[in-house]
Amino acid sequence: MSETCSGNCGSCSSGCNSDEKLKNRLSVIKNKLLVLSGKGGVGKSTVAASLALTLAKKGAKVGLLDVDFHGPSQPTLFSLQTATVEGNDNGMFPVEANGIKIFSIGLVMEDADRAIVWRGPAKIGVLKQLLEDVQWGPLDYLILDFPPGTGDEALSACQMITGNKKAVIVTTPQEVSLADCRKCVDFCKQLEVPIAGIIENMSGFVCPDCKHRHEIFSSGGGRKLAELAGTDLLAQLPLDPVFLRECDEGDIASALEGSPEIAGELDQAVSLIVAKG
Repeated sequence: MSETCSGNCGSCSSGCNSDEKLKNRLSVIKNKLLVLSGKGGVGKSTVAASLALTLAKKGAKVGLLDVDFHGPSQPTLFSLQTATVEGNDNGMFPVEANGIKIFSIGLVMEDADRAIVWRGPAKIGVLKQLLEDVQWGPLDYLILDFPPGTGDEALSACQMITGNKKAVIVTTPQEVSLADCRKCVDFCKQLEVPIAGIIENMSGFVCPDCKHRHEIFSSGGGRKLAELAGTDLLAQLPLDPVFLRECDEGDIASALEGSPEIAGELDQAVSLIVAKG
């Protein structure tokens, strides 16, 4: 991956041709879903992958782009750590798993434990390169899994991506997460990116023994954030130790199948997203 391009058309002689290539790549993708969160550790990557799987299960053609350069999680969730990326003169091919086309910087790193030390311009350049060079083909949805916060990656993607794009904001119920996610809501408003809805993750824990629900991280936060944003609370995903363990083992598809409450909430979320168009 190139680290020299700043992503600014005026910074290199190929900028204008590059912009046309980007436009052509995105023109065959009907919907772009930007999965954002102002807070790290809220399960955003797992939510992005789960949304992709749920949409694919409903028959949609889905791509999943991991934009978290410093902590790419999608290769782990789909057991793609040893996958090989292929390409030709027209660009790179995404890897396919569970009916989803997937690309992540983690797929092209020789050492998964090596830190990526890039300044903002390098990250913007690589982001643009991924959007231009990955051969997604026609898709109903391209889901982008972003790092936490409202920094270079999210800002640049919102400016680069044309066509129908919406944000899904992931939070947990407690105020420490909501405070950062309110900034994420404001970010979307400033960039004029419509918010498809809020997903509240880690929304309670149902004890497998006594069946009692425990609100470990408080409750009601996701609904308050949705009201503030003027959008839907798409889902409230509970903590499920079995689901989390299978995700860590790289089998998120089986994890969803074995967690009917989580799968039901995601099915509701996807239905609301699809209905919004």
